[in-house]
This record gives sequence, structure tokens and C-alpha cells, in this order.
Amino acid sequence: MRKKNFKRLNLLLALIISFSIVLSPALNSNVQAKGKKEVKNVILLIPDGTGITHTTLARWYKGGSPLAMDEIASGLIRTYSSDAVIADSAPAGTAMATGFKSHTGFIGVLPDVANMPLVDAIPKGEERRPVATVLETAKLKGKATGLVATSEFPHATPASFASHYPKRSDYNTLSEQMVYNNVDVVLAGGYSELTPAKRKDKEDLIKVLKERGYGVVRNNEELSNFKGNKVWGLFAPSAMPYDKDRTENTPSMATMAAKAIDILSKDKDGFFLMVEGSKIDWASHANDPVGVITEVLAFDNAVKVALDFAKKDKNTVVIVAPDHSNGGMSIGDSGLDKTYDNEPLSTFLPPLKAAKLTGEGLESKINSEKTNIKEVMSYYYGVSDLTAEEEEAIKNAEPGKLNYTVGPIISKRAHIGWTTTGHTGEEVGLYVYHPKGDRLTGVVQNTDIAKYICEVLGTNLSETTKTLFLQADKAFKNKGALVTVDSIDKENLVLIVSKGETEIKFPQNKDIAIVNGKVVKMPGVTVYSGDKEKIDISKWYVSQNAVDLIK
Repeated sequence: MRKKNFKRLNLLLALIISFSIVLSPALNSNVQAKGKKEVKNVILLIPDGTGITHTTLARWYKGGSPLAMDEIASGLIRTYSSDAVIADSAPAGTAMATGFKSHTGFIGVLPDVANMPLVDAIPKGEERRPVATVLETAKLKGKATGLVATSEFPHATPASFASHYPKRSDYNTLSEQMVYNNVDVVLAGGYSELTPAKRKDKEDLIKVLKERGYGVVRNNEELSNFKGNKVWGLFAPSAMPYDKDRTENTPSMATMAAKAIDILSKDKDGFFLMVEGSKIDWASHANDPVGVITEVLAFDNAVKVALDFAKKDKNTVVIVAPDHSNGGMSIGDSGLDKTYDNEPLSTFLPPLKAAKLTGEGLESKINSEKTNIKEVMSYYYGVSDLTAEEEEAIKNAEPGKLNYTVGPIISKRAHIGWTTTGHTGEEVGLYVYHPKGDRLTGVVQNTDIAKYICEVLGTNLSETTKTLFLQADKAFKNKGALVTVDSIDKENLVLIVSKGETEIKFPQNKDIAIVNGKVVKMPGVTVYSGDKEKIDISKWYVSQNAVDLIK
């Protein structure tokens, strides 16, 4: 009987083993599929200048309830640049866009110096070389692309994803590249940057956009009614107003994010979208806690829009990644040195809750003679005890800088501390949602954001750089061509390549080549990253397609 049972047991085990061998490929493939990172879409949301205190204060302001981003908190980001502990927005944005740390003021190009820990040195001759962005890798893969910001569109962060130049203040260059880089959706401020009156090159880039099939909308109603697939929404001459100050005809961050997702998600190949809460940073520079809180909450509403879409779509990664912190803000100041551990919420919140506008929005309420300052501060901020010194400071505030005066006045009453009006160098929060749980976690570098985006989209930054940004002089000379530059007009430089009967002109910042007078479109823009006054032929970069035009 025991022998029979033993034989039966062996037979049963053999059947189980055989069955498991037959099934194992299927089981293994399920495991692989579950762990696969690649998705169709990525939404990267950047709350500029946002530290942990910024989000903590915003939570208390809304009653202590969680922010939308809280549920996807996953780690911390190290924000330093290639040669400094505290990062400027240009290299910080560039790091997240390209996977390379860079130098203050540099947009989408390598730095001159890389001497911080864990940063590779820059090979000689590669300084200021343009490097591809995650937006450009997505575009080459056939995906739709979009940028949303509350600053003017060529400001440091949005510019870092769609342009390349070592001078963040050169809006003429950055904005032209962004127009010719064929981003499908751009929603921000900065209408004047595209007009001949503002531009040194006198080009009408609004006309260029319309000729290229873009809708150009100027207000919330026009954005809502837009039905096409390519749009630039420009909702202010320069930066958009703070959310606390905006009217109904100016779209919120959440509205812009929702519209961008609606348009971009029509593309069957997927999309990449960057959304920046630009003016959290600006409020921090001004030490304006009302601006900080209301901008964080407006940004978080956009995060909710992105997460709601991603959870329903099940093929979208959402990343929330501040570029750096700002202001050294603290909940509690030196006035509470002896009582800090006994202070209730009522110590901090009433002066913040009383505000009906930010310091910037308040400026329009003060008359030209500045005789109504006490009345304005009482009505719009609930401040009935304004001192003579504070009144004088408001009276003497520079135009456009009132928030730098009002912010500290409110901070003092709310016991919000600040250490600086500049950026700070500590780590910032990282938040990631992946439909299959393959999240970026732990303490990571800002450059890891770009690398992770490429992992989940199945794209390659180095290969895209090789495709879009070859050193033109070297590449064309290897084909026996002569390379010169027409620099008569410093605002409209042209690279000229000639061989035999072929002459090709490559206008700086554009995606076109003019071959013996005939215009040919290129997959990327021609970049000159050198000095406009002293032309360096080695600093011109063109795509592989451009080089292939010379036979």
C-alpha cells in the first residue's frame, strides 16, 4: 500500500513539474510585463523654486488636508549645478531636460566647467555644445509635445526643453528656436516676445506660427473653443498674473494642463508634456508667502488633472520635480524663539487667509499719489496696524516690485521666516506615478529625471544628440565642403556650406536649409552657441540630415 502511494506521489509530482515547465514561459512573460517600464506618455510637472516648507504651508492653509501630489511622494532630488552648490533655474531645468548638469544661465548646452562631486568633466572642445532634450527625443519618436508655464514662454525652465543657448536672458534667440522646434502645444505668457516691436531681428514670429498651421489664442475663452492639434496660447504680454490675482479670462494652470493633455492625447504615438508652476519661485524671491501658498495650490490642481488622466489612461507616467528651493522659508521665525512649541495654527494662518491679492496684484489698487496705502492694506490684507515705516516702504517701492515690500510685512505678522531672496541648495521633494509601479525613488540627481523619462518612453538622449547636433564645421569639412558664416546681421547669422555647384544656407535658430535657393525642412534647429560679436565657426551645430545634404 505504501509503495502504491509512493508511486502515485511520484507520478503527481512529475505531472506538476511537467505542467509547470509548459507554463513557465507564460508565467515569466507576465512577470516581465508587470515590471516593464515603458509607457506612451509622460507628464513632467515642475513647481519652480519649491521646497518642503512651501508644500507644508500650503497644506496648513487648506486645512491640513493632503495635496494631490502627496500620494505619489517617492524621494528627494539633489539640485546642484555643474560648478555650484546652489542652482540657477537655467542649469536646473537643463539637467532635468537633458541629463547633464550645466552652468548658471546656460540653456540646453553643456557647461564650460564641471567640477562638483559626481559630475563628469567636460571634454575639451565640448563646452557649450547643445545636447538633446527629452522633448526632442519624444518628438523624434513621433510623439506629440507640449509646454505649459505661467512665466513668459522663453523663461529658463520651458526654454530648457526646446532651445539651446548659453545665455538665458537672450529671449530673441530662445523664443525663435522654440517657435521653429515645432512643439505642438505651448501655453504661457510672453506674447510680446514674438512681435517685431520687441525683437532685435524684427521678425514676426506670430505670422510664422500661423503659416505653420498653429492656432494662436489669447484668452481663456479662445483656448476653450480651440479644436485643432497645434496651438500657442499666449495669455499675457510677459508673465501671466499670479493665480490669486487673475481674472476669469486668464486660464489657470489646471485649465492649461487639461487642455494640453486633451490635445496631445489625440496622438496615437503618445506625448510628452512639461507643466511649470513658474511663479512659486517668483513669490519666494519676493518673500511673499501669500504668493507662494496660492501658487503651490494652483500648481497642485494641475497635478490632480495630470494624475486623474494618468490613472484613467493607465499608460502615462506623472513626475513632480522642483528644480530647486528658494527663499529659505520657515514656518516660525525668531519672534517665536521662546514660544515656538506652544504656538497654534492661529498664530500663523489669519494674516495669510486675510489676503485677497498677492503683493503684485495689490500694486494696481494703490493710487498714483499713493495716498490710499493704509486703506488698501486694511481692505486687501486685513492690516489695520500698518506702521509709518511700513507705509513709507510701500510708498517708495519700485514699480513692479511691491511684492518685495508687502511680502515681508505679511511674513512678519504670520511669523513666516526667510533667510534669503535667492535660491537655496537643499534637496527638494520627488513625486512619481507609474501605472505599473516602476517609480524613480530614493535620493536622486536632477539629471536622473531626464534619464528616467527616457527609460519610460523608450528614447535615447545621446542618440538624439548625435542626430540633431553635429559639429557643423568638422562634419562638412569631412565631406570636402567649405564652411563660412554670413555675420553682417548679428541678429540673423547664417551658416553657409558650399561644395561644387551646391550652396546651402542654414539660418541660425531655424529648422530649415536653403539649398541653391530652395527651402528644405530639417528635423531640428541650427544652433550657434558662440559669441555673436566674435564668430567661432566651431560652435555651429546642425542635424545629420543637414550634413547629408552635401553629397
